[in-house]
Amino acid sequence: MRSLYFRVLLVTIYAIAISSFLGFYCANLFYDWELKKHYDAKLFRIAEEIRAYVQQYPETLNDYLDNAATMGYQIYLLGARGREFFHGGNFEELDLPPSVKASVLDGSDYHGIAESPNRFFTIGYFDNRLSNTVGLPVMAGTEKYAMFLRGNTRVQFQELEIFFTLMFVLTVLFSIPYFLLSTRYLVQPIARLTEATKRIAQGNFTFSLPTKRRDEIGQLASHYEKMARKLESSDKAKKEFVANVSHEIQSPLASIQGFADSLLNEELTENEIRRYASIIGQETRQLAALSRQLLLLSSLENEAEIVNKRTFALQPQLRRALQLQEWQLREKEIAVRMRVPNSVLITGDEVLLMQVWTNLLSNAVKHVPGGRSIEILASKEQGFCAVTIADTGDGIDEMSLPYIFDRFYRGDQARKRGEGSTGLGLSIVQRIVRLHGGTIEVESRAGEGTAFHVRIPNERG
Repeated sequence: MRSLYFRVLLVTIYAIAISSFLGFYCANLFYDWELKKHYDAKLFRIAEEIRAYVQQYPETLNDYLDNAATMGYQIYLLGARGREFFHGGNFEELDLPPSVKASVLDGSDYHGIAESPNRFFTIGYFDNRLSNTVGLPVMAGTEKYAMFLRGNTRVQFQELEIFFTLMFVLTVLFSIPYFLLSTRYLVQPIARLTEATKRIAQGNFTFSLPTKRRDEIGQLASHYEKMARKLESSDKAKKEFVANVSHEIQSPLASIQGFADSLLNEELTENEIRRYASIIGQETRQLAALSRQLLLLSSLENEAEIVNKRTFALQPQLRRALQLQEWQLREKEIAVRMRVPNSVLITGDEVLLMQVWTNLLSNAVKHVPGGRSIEILASKEQGFCAVTIADTGDGIDEMSLPYIFDRFYRGDQARKRGEGSTGLGLSIVQRIVRLHGGTIEVESRAGEGTAFHVRIPNERG
């Protein structure tokens, strides 16, 4: 398998080769379509000047043409009797048709450069053919000639040819290490990302990436680090969750096992048997409640589609949630004040929202000392339904407040497992509210009570 380094290098060389070919092709097109007619006209003017001089001084014909050749021209001279003369070197191809030669001898002009066919893969300017010339008739005394002229590029551009050849070779030589270094510069951050991926797969989240770069690689590295931090946090939360679940299950199981073994003792009194059996039942119910809430929390986290929203009246649902706490309210003589207008509607999943109000009210009842009060408020806001459940209990201390929505967190004595709390209630409440696109906030002061504020988006306002 080819490495990315090799692929980038290959693509770079390929791009340069294609660009060079396209550049050559377009430049050749420009020469064929625009420049060669001007070049033809320029050479023809020079040929006319040569003809004028030769016709004025016919005895200097050969010497003058030799001298002109040294100035950078190739000349082919054809006499009326068929004699041929070359000045300034031979042509590579004598491809001029006899009909053209005869036509020039008869007095016609020849514009072979301007009229040459377009050859896109050959530079016409450097094409050393007899057909790639301009021609005109010349009278030297009594002799008639046909003279054909083109620029001798080897004479005119010999030094430039060496210069550009050297420049091209040096450019290639200097480009090779530059391509290697630049390709390495481009690929190295990606290689570091690959190494970071391997570390993440191994559970190692400690690595550094080039996040200070201001290009796309830097942005990718920055997002990658954020992703790694979230994965690390998620992995840590999963490990803590497993540890907490193990701890929560281990304690009641150990208690059940211990009291079950004690029941095998034949010397136990009837009261002791009943007490041990009662404890076993209580711990079993605790495990059942923990199992149900774990399943609910798992379904809420993995299946956001389970939310079946509809719009319904809020007051009847809150009254049903209160009825579930009725015997506890009477036992602790807790006063409840509910101010929820009949006109308040809420949009959401009726079953899941019932779980929210039940958990919040159950928490309030457990936390509030006997003889205190609970207040339930609801109102319509712009696009939201706002619900507040407040109590006049002892409140939550400031150190515990940021963690009350964490799974299995028990910040105060009111949430001890012995009183039936699994430590998952508020986590479930928060997840349900978020699935509805809402928010839940808590406000508490020591000695003054606690208030939970829930806001659920309401499609009907």
